[in-house]
Amino acid sequence: MIHFPAQRRGPLSALSLRLAAALGLVLAVVAAVYLDRDGYRDVNEDGLTLLDCFYYAVVSLSTTGYGDITPASPSARLVNVLFVTPARVLFLIILVGTTLEVLTEQYRTGRRLTRWRRSVKNHVIICGYGTKGRSAVSALLENGLERSRIVVVERSPAALRQATSAGLVAIEGSATRSSVLNEAHVKSAKAVIIATDSDDASVLVALTVRQLTAGQVRIIAAAREAENAPLLKQSGAHHVIVSSATAGRLLGLSTSAPPLIDVVEDLLTPGQGMALAMRSAERDEVGRSPRELESLVIALVRRGKVVTLADKAGAVVETGDMLVHVRDDRPQPAGTPG
Repeated sequence: MIHFPAQRRGPLSALSLRLAAALGLVLAVVAAVYLDRDGYRDVNEDGLTLLDCFYYAVVSLSTTGYGDITPASPSARLVNVLFVTPARVLFLIILVGTTLEVLTEQYRTGRRLTRWRRSVKNHVIICGYGTKGRSAVSALLENGLERSRIVVVERSPAALRQATSAGLVAIEGSATRSSVLNEAHVKSAKAVIIATDSDDASVLVALTVRQLTAGQVRIIAAAREAENAPLLKQSGAHHVIVSSATAGRLLGLSTSAPPLIDVVEDLLTPGQGMALAMRSAERDEVGRSPRELESLVIALVRRGKVVTLADKAGAVVETGDMLVHVRDDRPQPAGTPG
């Protein structure tokens, strides 16, 4: 099942409001008739009870009108002209409006689904919307990826609600199933990020993605244990990030070299100061040393491989290189050119 970003007010909420309004109209008419019950004529000529008032209100508002109870006094007829008749019209509008809204919502959802299936391509699929999945989405958005190009695959109803509330398209189901990944159009995706809660599930997802895409889609996976990283790579993951090992290294740095942990946090936290970025080498930078450039370049990406500045190959920038550099990520003051 595909879940689209949440609307401001759901159909169930709108339906509840309409039902409450219809019930309120019925009770209001019942009260008006009961207060002037002596002004109504009943075919039984035994007077109107409270049940008779409910009966008259429902029959009148629904335009059935059996005629067994009729307003006889001038005051009762005036109440029918000024109050019951407008309430009848409003009651019909509520009923018809509810039906039209339900049908319109179904039509709108079908149109959105058809339009999404026709346009989705070159997108990023996030398998798992837990802590790691949400952080991955935040990083993608910070790097300029549009929300419409992110698709979340998740089984948890709570996580699905969080994803749609964040403006993301979410697909309900397990990412280990090929039918669910096909629903996410995995074959036309740019990348698949596997952020499940267990390494065994991550391996199954990687195998399924590789089988469906024949290795044409980049797979990035998170692993809890370092010993499972080789298995994930064998399963088709191009990059594996070991969360436990990374956390352990940061804990070690915080003990042996506390300032370094502040630098790492600064690089990983958006809008705080420094941030890692990557851009294409400009024409006037080709043939020059990366150390001489205005940007603080820390590595090169050449033909898909990382080249450090300590390597001989990293001494000169070549055509087609991508520069990994540190940029100033602090918010610019108003009126300051970017």
